[in-house]
Amino acid sequence: MELKKFLSRFLKQRKIDISEKDAQFHKEISSLLGSEIVDINFYKLAFSLKNQSKKVDDRYNNYERLEFLGDSVLGTIISCYTFHNYPSANEGFLTQLKSKIVNRKNLNKIGNELGLKKLIRNINPQTTALSENLSGNLFEAFIGAIYLDLGYDKCKEIVLQKLLTPAIINGLEKKIISYKSILLEWGQKNKKTIEYATTEEQQNHKSFVFRSEVIINNKSVSNATDSSKKKAEEKAAQRAFYILNKRERILE
Repeated sequence: MELKKFLSRFLKQRKIDISEKDAQFHKEISSLLGSEIVDINFYKLAFSLKNQSKKVDDRYNNYERLEFLGDSVLGTIISCYTFHNYPSANEGFLTQLKSKIVNRKNLNKIGNELGLKKLIRNINPQTTALSENLSGNLFEAFIGAIYLDLGYDKCKEIVLQKLLTPAIINGLEKKIISYKSILLEWGQKNKKTIEYATTEEQQNHKSFVFRSEVIINNKSVSNATDSSKKKAEEKAAQRAFYILNKRERILE
């Protein structure tokens, strides 16, 4: 009899604890949105990571499917916004601006500013190694959850009024995302051949890095090293950009 009472009290207390946790999660999500939510389960899924345990089969019980959906919804919202708010811009400008807004680096920045990692439910973000792109991935999953919970029109309103405001979008208009792309455009315009010579090198402490050299018309202009080929080439392109901009003002 005593055991039965103990179990009853334990289960009752456990239910209260879970409810309090959900209530706090609900409060934090509503605060981010500036709106009440309908179904908390969409947001729970958006902030659930894949369980690394082989004993748990959660192939679909994590944020990744919502990330896929949110990527498409966000792309549509931004495409419509730029189309209507830049009526004299050509297709190339609209494509570049959209790319600046939805690129992984910018979405990571927004996700970090919103503190999305703190909302992860099934691990401790303070003690677990997380992907450098996780904040951006969670942001897209969050968009997917908003869309499913509140519909497209409300999702669009929240994105443009709370999460990715026109001020943020306008601030990205002149931001350079890819120096490699800028160099390529400049090279095509000025009939110059731009090449990248990238090799892997071993450092003194035995770690490997990539060294990339920017070669323009068979002449070395800059070089840089980084942990991946892509990062090394982008860094070398950035250095070449500033060198050439001083010399030839390639921004003009």
